[in-house]
Amino acid sequence: MRSIEEIETRGHSLRVCVDPEPEQEGRPALWPSVGEYPIYDPFLYTTMTTDDERNERFRAALSQLAPKRILDIGTGQDLLWAREGLQAGARHALAIEVIEDAFHKAAANLPSFDPQDRITLLLGQSTELQFAPRADVCVAEIIGSLAGAEGAAAVLTDARNRHLDPGGLVVPHRAVTLAAAVRLADLLPEQPIAFAEASLPYLRSIFDWHGTPFDVRLRIENPSAGALLSQGAPVEVLDFNGDLRTEQRTTTRIAITRPGHMDGVLTWLNLWCLPDEEPLDALHMKTNWATIYLPLFEDSVSVAPGDVLELTFAATLSDDAVHPDYHLSADLHTADRQLHHATLSSPHHGGSFRTNTIYQNLFPTS
Repeated sequence: MRSIEEIETRGHSLRVCVDPEPEQEGRPALWPSVGEYPIYDPFLYTTMTTDDERNERFRAALSQLAPKRILDIGTGQDLLWAREGLQAGARHALAIEVIEDAFHKAAANLPSFDPQDRITLLLGQSTELQFAPRADVCVAEIIGSLAGAEGAAAVLTDARNRHLDPGGLVVPHRAVTLAAAVRLADLLPEQPIAFAEASLPYLRSIFDWHGTPFDVRLRIENPSAGALLSQGAPVEVLDFNGDLRTEQRTTTRIAITRPGHMDGVLTWLNLWCLPDEEPLDALHMKTNWATIYLPLFEDSVSVAPGDVLELTFAATLSDDAVHPDYHLSADLHTADRQLHHATLSSPHHGGSFRTNTIYQNLFPTS
């Protein structure tokens, strides 16, 4: 069962398809992707500060690197990595936060840290701020469920150029987005294709921030393990201590490995905080990062082992010069010699609304 609810956004009513069932541990759920927007609240911060898979890796990297002066970009209300950097031996931490509410909460928390004068807290975009001296380690938890979605490539390219000493290092070390063929209905088995009721305030906040509705990226929490029709293939690679590109384009051939129906791709994050560690895998580990479903075909296509999806995945900087827009082009070659072609543009903000049947069903007009 599903229900239709109305949300108010900038004075306009918007109908939204909602799954009224309460969220349960391990049950798949559909949300808008939220990490790339300035709408963080205590709940979202708590999901990050209690993420053991993430936190253990970041702590281990800071301990091994033993920074002298640390730069924490996107410090949040808890100043988490600035404080952890001091615990790892840094003499001073410079913490930067762009969201005003989080900055003021961090400023209110600062006096409780001892000694508080070892942390300098700044409000603003790190790409626009100037300060000295430079740091020897930059820690930035601005990685998205799509690896680059929160602007990590542009922000950390700038940090390496302007805010880090020569030879300075970035934590995390590497982030990769993988993609596999799927059908959305199989990711949410035996339940409606509808937004989780708890996600509606975040959907409203995204639209209020932008000013108008648009086709938000679809975050799938706890996707069904058996839904993947192929292995995952890398489509976005961010080497934060190597050849870091703010824009990139990758074409890969993805072999279908089991029969089923396909209408899009599921993407997920692999993350390394140190070069030689086992990566965090957001598909197979319990972490605050979730998977992102990107629709391609209007109607699902029958596939079988041996079919091939040729997928081109491009990231270009949006008009804010920080967050990427994503562009996909897909050619599905099936065994009966049929070619199915599809494209998708998924901008950080703006763009189309209700162009794909999935979004038309999620945001019905009647």
